[in-house]
Amino acid sequence: MKLLFEKSVPGRSSAFLPDCDVPIVSLSAELTREKDALLPELSENDISRHYSGLERRAYGVNNGFYPLGSCTMKYNPKINEKTASLGGFMDIHPLQPVSTVQGSLEALLLTERILCEITGMDAMTLQPAAGAHGEFTGMLLIKKYHEQRGEGKKRTKVIVPDSAHGTNPATAAMCGMTVVSIPSGGDGCVDLEKLRGAVGEDTAGLMLTNPNTLGIFDKNILEITKIVHDAGGLCYYDGANLNAIMGIVRPGDMGFDCVHLNLHKTFSTPHGGGGPGAGAVGCKADLAPYLPEPGICFRDGQFSFEADCRQSIGKVKAFCGNFLVCVRALTYLLTLGKEGIPEAAKHAVLSANYLKTRLSEKYTMANGGICMHEFVMTLEHEAKEKNVTAMDIAKSLLDQGIHPPTMYFPLIVHEALMAEPTETEGKELLDEAADIFLKVYDEAMENPEKARACPVAAAIRRPDEVEAARNPRLCWNPGEE
Repeated sequence: MKLLFEKSVPGRSSAFLPDCDVPIVSLSAELTREKDALLPELSENDISRHYSGLERRAYGVNNGFYPLGSCTMKYNPKINEKTASLGGFMDIHPLQPVSTVQGSLEALLLTERILCEITGMDAMTLQPAAGAHGEFTGMLLIKKYHEQRGEGKKRTKVIVPDSAHGTNPATAAMCGMTVVSIPSGGDGCVDLEKLRGAVGEDTAGLMLTNPNTLGIFDKNILEITKIVHDAGGLCYYDGANLNAIMGIVRPGDMGFDCVHLNLHKTFSTPHGGGGPGAGAVGCKADLAPYLPEPGICFRDGQFSFEADCRQSIGKVKAFCGNFLVCVRALTYLLTLGKEGIPEAAKHAVLSANYLKTRLSEKYTMANGGICMHEFVMTLEHEAKEKNVTAMDIAKSLLDQGIHPPTMYFPLIVHEALMAEPTETEGKELLDEAADIFLKVYDEAMENPEKARACPVAAAIRRPDEVEAARNPRLCWNPGEE
């Protein structure tokens, strides 16, 4: 498919602008380019067809099954979009007087209070714009806590299990901390002896993903937080995906001091395409004074911003974060309610275990037993015996109209495929997907060479992903092939 630049025809346009009704002012030379900007020249018809063609090539949840593990690509109810498009939410400006946005502030504060209830935290901020941004914010709270106690220079190490989300060690490093990785035990849970050996007077905290990337809820969770607390560290809960536990158990009750939530995963706001997202951060009362400023409060009969934020880590994003994303999440929370939230979690776990059981007929699971919201398969044996890799299976699924699971993650499982069916898919779809997975497996084992050539029906065949990663070309230049 050609780029807009390649379709450009000199002199063609689609702009129909009224005559200028204000004085025309020429810009000075230092504010203008020496040459005209290189922009494509197209008719409205050309542009419309181009983007419609791109849309047909894109694959989303509305197109079909999208079982990415660790990402929760689930259906976003249209009532969320309806609420976010209401004029009282959409047609406001962040700098207008507080007295004119009382409803919006109330919506934000209500969202915070509900999320506090779900997570077992005392305070919440909706400012962070994404999950990793929320991690960064949470770790800054922990860092500030130790600094305020005069231990900032001493407590510089953050313990990260090898089954954590990959952003966890990156976040700790971004905050100036030293990352200490500890291995999982044979059961996929944190190795308690390794943890005990890693903690000490230099421990700032622990970053734990639970359920972890193997889809396992750590059975030693209370012992884990106790070990860290006894060493003087704090516990950070990566709640990027709370689908399996929301309304069932709470990080705050497990001993965690702060948590971040990906609203665009668990709470059904749009996900993918670069955002916008939301990475709400909750914390216990000891960390609340350090939350990003300004907080929202209700005082003297009206909603307003907190005036005294002297201990705050400062702003992490302009204004109140991605406001309309939070409105969507609030709509979802109110729609499901106290009964619906845990029901959704139970269905997410049920779906994952049903699909895991079906696929266990042919695929080797990284871990046996009950999983939470996701599970991991390994093609390590098939790669050695048949030269059929996880990549081959994933690419074969594309030809069957299914978006593949997450590939080669978590890193602790060789030839991994990580799947999360979510709670929004019905049994009929799960059975159809399972049949396709099993069919693809059989065909790949029977004809490995054919599997290595897939996809053959997709708009793009198998690209050189290593070359693309090492030498990305992100800009178009005239004359290039």
